[in-house]
Amino acid sequence: MARESHATELPSLKSATRRSRGLCAFLLLLLGFFLLQGAAGAQVKEVRRVLVLSEVGPDYPAIALVDQGIHHALEQSRYKVEFYHEYLDAALFPDSATQQEYRDWYVRKYRNRKPDVIITVGPSPLELTLGLHETFFRDVPVIFCASTEDAVGGAKLDADFTGIWEEAEPVKTLEAALRLQPGTKHVFVVGGTSPYDRANEALFRERLRSYESKLDFQYFTDFTMPQLLERLQHLPNHSIVLHVCILRDAAGTQFIDATEAAPMVARASNAPVFTFFDVDLGYGEVGGDVSSFASEGQVAGAMALRIIGGEKPKDIPVVRGTNVYMFDWRALERWRLNEQNLPPGSIVLNRPVSFWQVYRRYILAGILVISAQSLAIFALLWQRARRRKTEQELRESEERFRLIANSAPVMIWMSGPDKLCTYFNPPRLEFTGRTLREELGNGWAEGVHPEDLEPCLETYSQAFDRRESFQMEYRLRRHDGEYRWIFDHGVPRFNADGAFAGFVGFCIDVTGRKEAEEALSSVSRKLIEAHEEERTWIARELHDDIDQRIALLAVNLDGLGRDLPASEGQTGRRIKEVQEYVSDLGSDIQALSHRLHSSKLEYLGLVAACEAFCREFSGQQNVEIDFHSQDIPKELPPETALCLFRVLQEALQNAVKHSGARQFEVLLKAASNEIQLSVHDSGVGFDLQKAMSGHGLGFTSMKERMRLIGGHLSIDLKQQGGTTIHARVPLRTESMAAGAGGQISPSEL
Repeated sequence: MARESHATELPSLKSATRRSRGLCAFLLLLLGFFLLQGAAGAQVKEVRRVLVLSEVGPDYPAIALVDQGIHHALEQSRYKVEFYHEYLDAALFPDSATQQEYRDWYVRKYRNRKPDVIITVGPSPLELTLGLHETFFRDVPVIFCASTEDAVGGAKLDADFTGIWEEAEPVKTLEAALRLQPGTKHVFVVGGTSPYDRANEALFRERLRSYESKLDFQYFTDFTMPQLLERLQHLPNHSIVLHVCILRDAAGTQFIDATEAAPMVARASNAPVFTFFDVDLGYGEVGGDVSSFASEGQVAGAMALRIIGGEKPKDIPVVRGTNVYMFDWRALERWRLNEQNLPPGSIVLNRPVSFWQVYRRYILAGILVISAQSLAIFALLWQRARRRKTEQELRESEERFRLIANSAPVMIWMSGPDKLCTYFNPPRLEFTGRTLREELGNGWAEGVHPEDLEPCLETYSQAFDRRESFQMEYRLRRHDGEYRWIFDHGVPRFNADGAFAGFVGFCIDVTGRKEAEEALSSVSRKLIEAHEEERTWIARELHDDIDQRIALLAVNLDGLGRDLPASEGQTGRRIKEVQEYVSDLGSDIQALSHRLHSSKLEYLGLVAACEAFCREFSGQQNVEIDFHSQDIPKELPPETALCLFRVLQEALQNAVKHSGARQFEVLLKAASNEIQLSVHDSGVGFDLQKAMSGHGLGFTSMKERMRLIGGHLSIDLKQQGGTTIHARVPLRTESMAAGAGGQISPSEL
C-alpha cells in the first residue's frame, strides 16, 4: 500500500514542477517585454520646430481657438514639437514701419533657429511670410489659415504653401436671416476701420451687391463706438444687422471683436444681429453661416502633422472653407425667430436641457439615499451612544485645557462656531483690565484701535469661513490706555467626530519688535539717501570739474600738435595719440558720471533716462538691449523714478556679468495703478539662494530700495536657463509697515 501511494503522488509532483517552470518562463518573458518597452520609450525624440505667426494677440478668442486646435493635432506627432508663437498685433500697429520692424526682428530671432513648419493665422502673417520666403524662409513649408484670398490680393503661392482659405459667404447668412425674418426691408452692415475690418467690408460689399436692388442697405463702418451704438438703438422696423468685425472704430479705439465689440453691438441693437464668425456667438448675436476657427486650427494642425511626418506641401491640397450654420437659441427666443425656419443641418447652441437631463444624477442619488436611509438610522443609533461618551471626554479635555491656559504666560482666547468668543485666560484679562463678561462675544473688539478694527474683523471672519489658520497684527488698548501692537495667531479646532468647534488662539505683545523694524527702516532710508547724495556729488565733480579739465587738456594737446613744425612728424603723431587717449578718458568719465547720477532722470523723466542708459550701456558692453516702454506718466515721484532707474542699472550689470548672454529685453510699463519693470535675459541663470547670501549688495540693495517705496521685487529663474527680474511699484507709494489687521507669515516675525 505504501508503494502504491508513492507511485500515485510522483506524477502529481512532476506536473506541479512543470507548471512552476512554465510560470517562471512566462514571467521572464513578460519582464523582458516591459524592459524593451521601457528602453524604447526612453529614446530621445527628435525635435521639430513649429512657428505660429498670428494676426493679433492671444487675448483674441479666435487666436486661442486656432492655437488650441493646432496643439491638439500635433500632440499625435512622434517627434518632440517645439512651439514658437509670435503675434504681429496688426490691429494695434498697422503702420508699415512697425510691421517692418517686426519683420527685421523675426529675421534676427530665427536666423539660427529656422522652423520646420510655419503656420500663419490671418492675412498679415501670410503677407509677411510671402515677403520673407524667398530670402529667408526658403524651402520652409508654410500652412496658412484664418485668411481669404482677397485679403492678400490673390498672391501667387509656390509649392511650399498650403492651408485653408476662408470662404466668406455673407449671402448665405443674409438668406438665413431673411428666412427667419421674412418681412425684412432694411439691412445694416456694421464694421470697423482697421485694415482687417476694411478688407472684410470690401469683400462683403462685393458679395451682397446683387441684393441692394431688393433691400435697403446701409453700411455703419465709419463711426465711433458711441455713435454706432446710438444709431443701433433707433433702427427702423423690419431691420436686421450684419455684424462683420470691429477691431478699431473711427476714433482709433481698439477692440477685441468677440468679447468687446460684438456684445456691445448685440446689446444696443433693437433688431436681430447676425454674424459670420463662431467666436461672436454667445453674447446676444443670432448667428449665421460662420467661419469655425476651432475647425481651422484642427485642419491646420493636421496638415502640419503630415508635413512633419515627411509629406510635401504640394501633395496636400488647399482646403476652402470650414463654414457651418450655427445659431444661438437664446437669441432666437429673444427676437421670436422660429427655429423651424433654420437652414437644414444648422447647429443650435445654448438650447436648454430637459428636467431629466438636468436632474438625472440627483434623482438617482435620491433613490440611493432613500435606500440607504434605513441603514443610516441604525448607524445613527449606534453613534448616539458613542457620541455621549465622546462628549463626556470632550468636557474633561476642555477642563484640562482651561487649567493649562489659565496658567500660561501668553494671552489665550477661544471662540465657538458662531465666531463669538467664549473664553479669555487671566493674562489676557489682566492686559486689557476688563472682566470676562465684557470681553465675551464681540466685546473684545472694543479694545482694538479704530483704524485696525475693520481689517482685523475681516481677517478673523474670512479665516472662520475657510476653516483656516490665520495670523494678524493689530493695536490693542492696554489697561493703562496705551495701544500696544499685538500678534494674534488662531487655528481651527474640531470635535472628535470632525465637526467644526470654533477657533483657539494666542496673543503676544510685539510693540518692541515693531519699533525696532521702524527704526531699521528709517536707518535704511537714510543710508540710501546719503548714498544717492554722495553719488550725485561725485558725478557732478566728475562732470563739471575733472571732465572739463580733461576736455581742456585735449584742446591744448590739439593746439600743441598744430603748432609743431612739419619736421616733427613723429612727435606730432605721439601728441595725436595722447590727445585721442585723453578724449576717450573724458568720454569714459562722462559716462561714469551719468551712471552715478543721471541728469536726464531729473529733467527728462524716467523713460528718457532708462532709454539713454540702455543705449550707453549697450555700446560700452557691446551687447544688444531691446528697450520698450508703455504708458509711463512723465510726472512720477522722484523716489519712485530713482528707485526703478537704480534697479535697472543693477539688473543689467548683473545680467551682463553673470548670464553669459548678449541680448537683453527691458520692458517698462504702467498697468493696474502700478509701474512694472522687467529685465530678461536668456542666459545660464544663477543660484538665487547663493546670490542672496553672497558678499555682494546688488540684490540686497534692490530689495531694500523697493521695500522703502512700497514696491515688490521678484526673480524668475527658468530651468532651461534665463532670468527675469520683475519690479512693481504702486503709483502712490505706501508704507511698508505690516498694517493693521493684515495677515503675515511666520517668516516676517
